[in-house]
Amino acid sequence: MDRYELRRLDYSLSEDQTEVQAVYAKFFATRSPIDVVRAAEPTGFDRNLWDQLCATGATSMALPESVGGDGATLVDLVLVAEELGRTSAPVPWIEHVCATRLLARLGALTDAPDLVSGRRIATVDACLDVAAGPRLIPAAAVADEIVARHGGDIVWLTPDTRPDPVANLGRLPLAWIDPAAGARVVASGDAAAAHYATALDEWRLLTAAALVGLVDETTRIAAEFATTRYTLGVPISTLQGISHPLANNAIVVRSGRALSRRAAWFLEFEPGVRDELASAAFVFMAEEAARAATVAVHIQGGLGVAAESAASGHLVRARGWPLAGGDPAASARRAAILLAGHVSGSSRPAPV
Repeated sequence: MDRYELRRLDYSLSEDQTEVQAVYAKFFATRSPIDVVRAAEPTGFDRNLWDQLCATGATSMALPESVGGDGATLVDLVLVAEELGRTSAPVPWIEHVCATRLLARLGALTDAPDLVSGRRIATVDACLDVAAGPRLIPAAAVADEIVARHGGDIVWLTPDTRPDPVANLGRLPLAWIDPAAGARVVASGDAAAAHYATALDEWRLLTAAALVGLVDETTRIAAEFATTRYTLGVPISTLQGISHPLANNAIVVRSGRALSRRAAWFLEFEPGVRDELASAAFVFMAEEAARAATVAVHIQGGLGVAAESAASGHLVRARGWPLAGGDPAASARRAAILLAGHVSGSSRPAPV
């Protein structure tokens, strides 16, 4: 196995990436405690936290230098997403990053410093299965710019007024948007559709990474609880009914982290080779995050289901976040089609 092939199977981080991860781990731990998350639940958004996050360069880092960005890779972005998910931070960073990266690929982000810096928030319609008429779009209740599909076109909307948020389990700023209402066409054709498919792959990948961080944190909370509670003179963590589910959660974290980093590497450096990995990571974490978060709540008993419990807050997000992209089964179908094409050598494109 040559050095290049070995690197494709190596998910270790560089020194710079380790530093990036540490910086954002500290940022979200100190700026997005559970009381900040709870306070933001009515709208699903904390403007002060968003401004602080943008001041770190978290929005510009995701973009190419040609449009004023810092040229970070998807692997770097996955690290930030994991730390965001660890605290369930109420900011639409994933949606903004995916939307602005898409606009940059379409050549529509020139001379847009407010989008690069995050002073204006962008979002993208993340649903795979779309139909005519209004649709629920993540972060649309707080976004200044919305990128969506309308027929065979990629359209850009700038709402005059922000729509009301729709109450939802994940505490997300979802809103109903009609892409046909006042939109301008950014691009059309097969090339534009391929760029949009990449944006949705990136959304699923970064959401999967955020769910990895969420599961890691809920597992830490549950493990800490289990080692400090006793029954018959021994910590409840020594009981198989407690320790085995916690071990399964740890396996989910390790597996999801490895899968999301591998998907990021291929999507960044070898696009078109293993694109199914992004959808696979999303489907895996969409299913496992809800189960793992439920385990953490159950281990804490009555405390876990209390409204003020951090574990219960993470649980509703573990169940709700993946649904911002519609039915996860659509992502499973996309992964299956891409994988079948990879195995058979078919060049038939998968549906967006």
